[in-house]
Amino acid sequence: MSSRYALALESVTKVYGSGRHAVTALNGVTMGVPHGTFIAIMGPSSSGKSTFLHCAAGLDKPTKGGVILGNTRLAGLHEEQLTEIRRERVGFVFQAYNLLDSLTVADNVGLPFRLAGAPIPADRVRAELANVGLADMGDRYPGQLSGGQRQRVAIARALITEPDVIFADEPTGALDTRTGKQVLQLLREVADKAGQTVVMVTHDPVAASHADSVTFLADGRLAGELIGPTPEKVADRMTRLGEW
Repeated sequence: MSSRYALALESVTKVYGSGRHAVTALNGVTMGVPHGTFIAIMGPSSSGKSTFLHCAAGLDKPTKGGVILGNTRLAGLHEEQLTEIRRERVGFVFQAYNLLDSLTVADNVGLPFRLAGAPIPADRVRAELANVGLADMGDRYPGQLSGGQRQRVAIARALITEPDVIFADEPTGALDTRTGKQVLQLLREVADKAGQTVVMVTHDPVAASHADSVTFLADGRLAGELIGPTPEKVADRMTRLGEW
């Protein structure tokens, strides 16, 4: 796999436990995600979706195989180096938002810089908030925002370091249909207009239909890919994963 991929997995296997208690969550997964694309990862419960995200984002280390982020191979890096990579080159958007209620919206967006011990660039914070439609919300606190607004703050925080890849874990799981659609359209724009790479784990066929392609997992293995997904095609493929 070459650097034409924003993210590449090479025969990634992840085993939890040992002996007869061992559970293989990922089993020999190899794939590449081109720069500037928006892909969705789908599969039934216990298919390996969360483990895929954790290994791909450097939150967990594969038992076998390797992960390459841009030109950087993650295997062999110590925890301090991985922390720096996650802070500077990876963005995260979670279902639970993971905002700090004691900080203003602007301070939440600038948090990656604070954690790095660097000055918070106020102009960039304002620009990212404007990009997600929250230009006048910087002085508010998360508790004063709706769920959709909080998720947009989380997306602004993920974007501010201009990461190689944005990982979104069920980003619409806590939102109503209309608000979820707005968040998905924003992620779509991140790939189309900003040229950044988005990897989204979801169980929702409608959410997955906003992606360029859907990669399916079953029992920790790749179970096919769907290009140009629609909700109907995704739902149909999901119902047939058992046949795979």
